[in-house]
Amino acid sequence: MPVAFSVKPTLIGERVLLRPFVDDDVAAFQAVLADPEVARLTGSPPGEGSDPGRLRAWYSSRNAQTDRLDLAVVDRATGACVGEVVLNEWDGPNRSCNFRTLIGPAGRDRGLGTEAVRLVVGYGFERLELHRISLEVFAFNPRARRVYEKVGFVAEGMLRQVLRDGGGWVDATVMSILAPEWAVHRGHPHS
Repeated sequence: MPVAFSVKPTLIGERVLLRPFVDDDVAAFQAVLADPEVARLTGSPPGEGSDPGRLRAWYSSRNAQTDRLDLAVVDRATGACVGEVVLNEWDGPNRSCNFRTLIGPAGRDRGLGTEAVRLVVGYGFERLELHRISLEVFAFNPRARRVYEKVGFVAEGMLRQVLRDGGGWVDATVMSILAPEWAVHRGHPHS
């Protein structure tokens, strides 16, 4: 019997801890979402995450959601919340969902994002008994695409010109990972 999406676990890795949100995370996300690079890489309008009341309302409601899993990414070395991982758009009959992540500047370039993705994807397959986890990554975010490939996501196709970026348009690659693939490599397809 799979664990329900309403269960909000704490997942512990070597470098990161994934846990349910706490009130103190609002300040961390206010800083993360104020970063222009984060806004651009996630396709968010500039300044969208700057309202503390809106952020508090959003993050304080994440732990009560029964059809999605939102967890804070905490850097174990500093104890700081540096981002989030999310399994959402759950399709129960087909045992599939979407994945997205957001890692702020304090969590970059140290393998925290890769470990966080492995932990939550592993939880999705091993505890939630998902069959498929998919995502979209914008063409101007090769760092994120490399992380997804390292964990075992496979490119399926391209969504053309899905995001307006300044004066131009940006494509997104659709990627997924399947339970049988995870069972073979457990997030380390090239080792």
